[in-house]
Amino acid sequence: MARLVMQPYKSCCSGLAKTSFLGYFSSSSSLVQASRRRNCLQQSLKSIHTSPKYTSSEVSCRRIHPLPFSSYSRIKQASRRLICSVATQPQPSQAEESKMDTPKEIFLKDYKMPNYYFDTVDLTFSLGEEHTIVSSKITVYPRIEGDSSPLVLEGEDLKLVSIKIDGKELKKEVYHLDSRHLTLSSAPSARFTLEIVTEIYPQKNTSLEGLYKSSGNFCTQCEAEGFRKITFYQDRPDIMAKYTCRVEGDKTLYPVLLSNGNLIEQGDLEGGKHYALWEDPHKKPCYLFALVAGQLQSRDDSFITRSGRNVSLRIWTPAEDLPKTVHAMYSLKAAMKWDEDVFGLEYDLDLFNIVAVPDFNMGAMENKSLNIFNSKLVLASPETASDADYAAILGVIGHEYFHNWTGNRVTCRDWFQLSLKEGLTVFRDQEFSSDMGSRSVKRIEDVSRLRNYQFPQDAGPIAHPVRPHSYIKMDNFYTGVLLSLS
Repeated sequence: MARLVMQPYKSCCSGLAKTSFLGYFSSSSSLVQASRRRNCLQQSLKSIHTSPKYTSSEVSCRRIHPLPFSSYSRIKQASRRLICSVATQPQPSQAEESKMDTPKEIFLKDYKMPNYYFDTVDLTFSLGEEHTIVSSKITVYPRIEGDSSPLVLEGEDLKLVSIKIDGKELKKEVYHLDSRHLTLSSAPSARFTLEIVTEIYPQKNTSLEGLYKSSGNFCTQCEAEGFRKITFYQDRPDIMAKYTCRVEGDKTLYPVLLSNGNLIEQGDLEGGKHYALWEDPHKKPCYLFALVAGQLQSRDDSFITRSGRNVSLRIWTPAEDLPKTVHAMYSLKAAMKWDEDVFGLEYDLDLFNIVAVPDFNMGAMENKSLNIFNSKLVLASPETASDADYAAILGVIGHEYFHNWTGNRVTCRDWFQLSLKEGLTVFRDQEFSSDMGSRSVKRIEDVSRLRNYQFPQDAGPIAHPVRPHSYIKMDNFYTGVLLSLS
């Protein structure tokens, strides 16, 4: 997975304090003038501070001015504190705060194998303008035969419509639902089928995690824990299952319906709708699930694997961006051949899709057979792109493709192992870029990125070990360098 690197910013309050005090102490005026200025400044700030439109916070200043006057020292001491007034939203009431759940800290030492595993997952999405209905049918079996421990499923911002076990509707007293979990107090002790129907609102999903809608298109981002915003599920990497996905939507608004794996079936439905059925024959964790629906066009090509299989390649973009995908297609085919020649790894499906959209905040994501990219990391034309742009596209296209084996087919036990899949795949894409270009130049670029981004972060307050002992929000695990090419 890749993120776009953002530039750091400096606090406006610290700059205000510095400017104010420099102006205040820069002159060599008498103590009387300094005292008058101080009083005037305090009166002005007091009038702002008492205004109901502002809330205030205090900023301490510790600049030292070694002047030989004890009375001036008292003035300096009184003036050390400056009120920095900032327009803010009103503070939420205590009642509003009580509705919010406190995030739970996750510890590495607390890892336990799941009580239940999932074998197959069949998903159906009925895409709508007001809401989307998600139906899941999951084959569940206990890790220990005969065990009937509670089955805990994660879920956020979901409306539960129905829940069934082996076709029978469950009564409310046999499960518990809160804002983050759906718990079946006593699940069957043998293999069973769990059916859950949820209602979600992608057009209101501004987190850009799970299924969301932007610029008229539906799109997903499930790494690290976004799948729980789609349906109730054991949202953890060690739950791996075979997926099928049926997507239904308006044929005019969403002529393209994409998901993971191979396209098995497609056709028209009543009311101007159509559907597409996708099957991924390889087990995967839910963070690799993907869905895209919208008005897109594709650049098509193909690749013959070393065993003689023909793989269809498609890069999907809005129509106006299609001419800018030539280099991305070249990069994809080069990565597929290089992985066969160097690591002996052959692509394992009949179709590989890449989608490039402008409204994707993760940079790029290695979803099985349906990689989703921010347009910046796919599109290039000689009129606007530099050599560095072309090199970056080559590396990121290669990286997400290489994840097919280092991350997708062989994945993490838990998120504390994030650096394993990302670190190994970064090494693979660095070797790929070095072989395709200049190894010395590539090494200089990588070291420069470390010095400019990773080292300052590791020296700052948000530094953490490669494998921390705990986390509260998984997003804070990722670093600029870990994801600059990942």
